[in-house]
Amino acid sequence: MVNVAMDGPVGAGKSSVARECARRLGFIYVDTGALYRSCALFCINKGVEISADSEAAIAEVLEKELTLTIDLIDGEQHVYVNGEDVSDKIRTLEISKAASAISALPAVRKYLLDTQRSIAANNNVIMDGRDIGTVILPNADLKIFITAKPEIRAKRRFDELVAKGSNVTLGEVLVEVNRRDYNDTHRKEAPLKQAEDAILIDTSDIDFEETVSGITDLIMAKYETLG
Repeated sequence: MVNVAMDGPVGAGKSSVARECARRLGFIYVDTGALYRSCALFCINKGVEISADSEAAIAEVLEKELTLTIDLIDGEQHVYVNGEDVSDKIRTLEISKAASAISALPAVRKYLLDTQRSIAANNNVIMDGRDIGTVILPNADLKIFITAKPEIRAKRRFDELVAKGSNVTLGEVLVEVNRRDYNDTHRKEAPLKQAEDAILIDTSDIDFEETVSGITDLIMAKYETLG
């Protein structure tokens, strides 16, 4: 099996790039951020406060009441919370903030660790997130770290939210991007950072097709090397 770890900050375009690369190569795409978002959505709906003080309660409700599954429909990853497809519901600014908070909790990261590694062990995968190359798949065959300038990432995220009908301003999204960057890089548990053996790709001045083509070539070269 070929495992590709793709990390980077919010709005860098890693999910769109990883999804398209996986489609072209026939790999399984795993958006780990969607798993944290789903946990956050579940806790919000259950009325469980998302904070460090509530970590034990969160861990208990996830273990006892949450069934989290992933399915591929026409090449797209769909996430299900207790049988309900929440793929669209988890893409709001509110859930984004909650996901940032819940992902900092060690108990939640532990809860999702086995799920992510099991998928990778049984499939050719491109898995994206914040700590894939450093924690989840430290022995991945290829590690890529995608980034871009904060202003560019905010504009991309803003366009995505507006397209989904969200009533937000670009300024609000930029504030959220900077907040997420700080939280993700400063958390004690699995902070966002580039793995030492990861290839750095800055997409600030590179269009989507160029990014996808370049990364696809990298993956194919690795695939051929592994035989």
